[in-house]
Amino acid sequence: MQAEQIDIEARLDVPPSEDARLHLPDSFGTRFAMFGDAEEEFDWNGPFRRESTSTATIRALPEANARFRAAGLDPCWMVDWPVVDNPDSGTIMRELVASGECTVGTQLHPWVSPPFEEEVTRRNSYTCNLPYDLQREKLRRLTDRIEEVTGARPTAYRAGRYGVGRHTASLLREFGYALDVSVRSCFDYRSQGGPNFSRHPLWPWKVGDGLYELPLSTAYTGHFNRWPGLYLAESIRGTLARTGLLARIPLTPEGVPLADALEAIEALLGEGHRLFSLSFHTPSLVPGHTPYVRDAADLATFWRWWDGVFDRFAARGVTAVGSDEIVAAFRAADGVSA
Repeated sequence: MQAEQIDIEARLDVPPSEDARLHLPDSFGTRFAMFGDAEEEFDWNGPFRRESTSTATIRALPEANARFRAAGLDPCWMVDWPVVDNPDSGTIMRELVASGECTVGTQLHPWVSPPFEEEVTRRNSYTCNLPYDLQREKLRRLTDRIEEVTGARPTAYRAGRYGVGRHTASLLREFGYALDVSVRSCFDYRSQGGPNFSRHPLWPWKVGDGLYELPLSTAYTGHFNRWPGLYLAESIRGTLARTGLLARIPLTPEGVPLADALEAIEALLGEGHRLFSLSFHTPSLVPGHTPYVRDAADLATFWRWWDGVFDRFAARGVTAVGSDEIVAAFRAADGVSA
């Protein structure tokens, strides 16, 4: 029984026990971080294709990084294989990292990350569904390639499509990762062959020795927000959202109106939430590459979203924090010396 418990506690696809929860000290304050998915452009409505490896939108990243820095953020860019394997986008990432204006993490899109041994399908777009040895080799090659190109060994990880599974945590520890930001609490991807995070908490936790999880921030809002389990009933989910009785709001500018995001922030603060994790995909920095930023007007709305969120955080005393400081705080909460 003890061995089974240890195995469960060292997995990301299974909700943690309360004992694994990381309790940050009052001195940490209330903070927010941004982990951006720096990735290739592809057709969001089409099938996955190994040939979709263009990274032209990364050219917009230095200007975007400067805007985030001006707001006090230390962005962490979760880069995948096409970004670091392309000479142009790889150079941009290397120069950004060398400037000290951001940190670099890993994002694994298996369909464009070698070795290419699996069939490209929707189910296989979740790395957790691949054979163990293939998962390991894809992660090893990508981690080494990021270090080779950027000069920095990544210690933060996000699975593409949030595709973590029973082996993910052990592989991350093997390759020196300290922080995972893959869990999208309150979401369920089983219908596509992915993991189920509907029962995962929003608070950070320890995942075995030396590895920590910071879930993406999501809030339930509306009159029924104290009964989030109602949202799991697909038959009434649409009605609940349309009537404002219960809505699920992730903290991202992609598909989430600013007013909803601000309501979600207030809801989370009211629940005592201490560490916010926000995200978006870098192809949204250039119109025409994601469903969320189709034209110049959408791009202006995208940046107004960020300005509004930054203003709300500032008004509520929520300050920015980078990935390295997060890991240091988690280690301290875990009783691990630096």
